[in-house]
Amino acid sequence: MQNLIGFPLEQLPFLILVVIIAFTLHEFAHAYAADRFGDPTPRSMGRVTLNPRVHIDLFGMLLIILVGFGWAKPVLIRPSFFKKPRIMNIIVSVVGPLSNLLLSAIGVLIAYILHEAGAYAGMSPGVLKAVLLFLQMMIMLNLVLFIFNLLPLPPLDGYRIVYEFLPSSLRVHIQRFEQWAFFLFLLLVFIDPLYDVTIGALFQLRWPLLELIDSACAAIFGAEGQLDRIGLSLPK
Repeated sequence: MQNLIGFPLEQLPFLILVVIIAFTLHEFAHAYAADRFGDPTPRSMGRVTLNPRVHIDLFGMLLIILVGFGWAKPVLIRPSFFKKPRIMNIIVSVVGPLSNLLLSAIGVLIAYILHEAGAYAGMSPGVLKAVLLFLQMMIMLNLVLFIFNLLPLPPLDGYRIVYEFLPSSLRVHIQRFEQWAFFLFLLLVFIDPLYDVTIGALFQLRWPLLELIDSACAAIFGAEGQLDRIGLSLPK
């Protein structure tokens, strides 16, 4: 059995670790940005921290393990505290997905560092397999989260970003349909034919993104960009 992000459930310990890291940094990025822009709410609720216990929702974690779809505890943001509510709320929303893109890039960069330093040769087969599996999951899951969270559907970050670009008159009408949009979101996630032509199709963007990250990391080392060459075999 496999979950929606494509990893076998027997790799559960690695999946849990990667999800904890990804969710924690994502929510911390929201909280930190809002705090810097003058909203005291995240700090008052203890969210400006990298402590996973503050950010992880146990039920959301269980769901991502079982079906590949889950969530962390959302950070409560009050844009009314911002000097420029619209633009600052957009920034606060976008830094979460960007944190996942950064984690994916860090995973590729670590793989290049280990390869170029010859570290793989000194590892036992078991340790090498574990390290590569962790990096593969770190790279792919965070790319998926980056794309997924930019979907313009409640309650995702992409919806809040699009919402801030809308004129006030249109916002009023959109708000009336938010509760129904969430059910549409669930249909797109759990009904396979709908998933395949919508979210699943968008997830294909992870491959050109990965190629860009790979090329950038390879350029740092003056090497040829090719993930298989550095030990990462990422199935499409």
